[in-house]
Amino acid sequence: MTINQAAVQKLLDRARREVDAGLLPSAQVALAYQGELVAFETFGDATRETRYVVYSATKAFVAGAMWALIGDGLVDPAQLVIELVPEFGTNGKDVITIEQVMLHTSGFPAAPLPVTQGDTSAGRTAAFAKWRLNWKPGTRFEYHPSSAHWVLAEIIERLTGSDYRDVVQDRVTTPAGLGRVLGDVPHPAAELMLVGEQASAAELMAAFGVSELPVTEVTSAALMGFNDPAAQRVGMPGGGGVMRAADLALYYQAVLHNPGGMWDAAVLHDVTTNVRNNFPDLMTGVPANRTLGLVQAGADDKSNFRGMGRTVSPLTVGHNGAKGQIAWGDPVTGLSFGYCTNGLDENILRESRRTTAIASLAALCTAD
Repeated sequence: MTINQAAVQKLLDRARREVDAGLLPSAQVALAYQGELVAFETFGDATRETRYVVYSATKAFVAGAMWALIGDGLVDPAQLVIELVPEFGTNGKDVITIEQVMLHTSGFPAAPLPVTQGDTSAGRTAAFAKWRLNWKPGTRFEYHPSSAHWVLAEIIERLTGSDYRDVVQDRVTTPAGLGRVLGDVPHPAAELMLVGEQASAAELMAAFGVSELPVTEVTSAALMGFNDPAAQRVGMPGGGGVMRAADLALYYQAVLHNPGGMWDAAVLHDVTTNVRNNFPDLMTGVPANRTLGLVQAGADDKSNFRGMGRTVSPLTVGHNGAKGQIAWGDPVTGLSFGYCTNGLDENILRESRRTTAIASLAALCTAD
């Protein structure tokens, strides 16, 4: 396969559109192939060196650290969390496995932990002791926006004796040829800005069959909180990564090609192909299609519901972030893709259409 430059230009034109229209303050887009960037552009009030808060796209980097430790034989996903973090086992949580935490089936989706409290083990474990279950672990899927990855951060520190942010750098980003993306990142992120207007009740009813969406911890106020340098410095493991679109695209090249054998081959095969969670999403009813840390596009024509557009191969894996951050790698075409913006669009329907359009165009950028 080769890169189709005309298709790349269509992708860039679409990524530029809402910046030129004045809706988004900036956007950054990167496409990679065979281990190299083949396109990397920034539009609006930013440069190629600008970093963005990528929200939940961060989760795949923390998962990458877990994969390394699984490959080292230090941890088994079937283990109970309390075997490594005894303080976690209060209020019925002693039955939860590491696998359930990584699959968002562990039953504490909204357990609270302020970002700055999560900076230390003492702060995390004090919160863990208070957390309660919403439902029986392993019986359903409900996305854990932040809570599950605070637990993974603590597990990483217990296993290694090192700060989880350093482990992500040493075991994930450095072997992948990338810089630091969590914690004391040398470049602050582009200022986050709320843009647009919320979808109307009628629009929501037409799209989802409800006139208003359930309130979760992923509020505009919470997302805007990452403008605080103190919050960025913590490097929240479930959503506080600061990086470029190029870092996202190149990370998924590493997932596709495993440079230098940075992960055990059997572990990498498992986490990119073995769908362990097919429980339906509560709002859309679409199966979760989650592996041990990633989302798989799937062969059910629902890949757009999973943030990867409509044209990727079924084996594509990735993990998007709030407000339209896109990140995936396609093993069939060899393409990987990253898109970031600091414009937090209040209109969830427009944001979804944008993500679907841009991701779909990115997946079409090869030619036989």
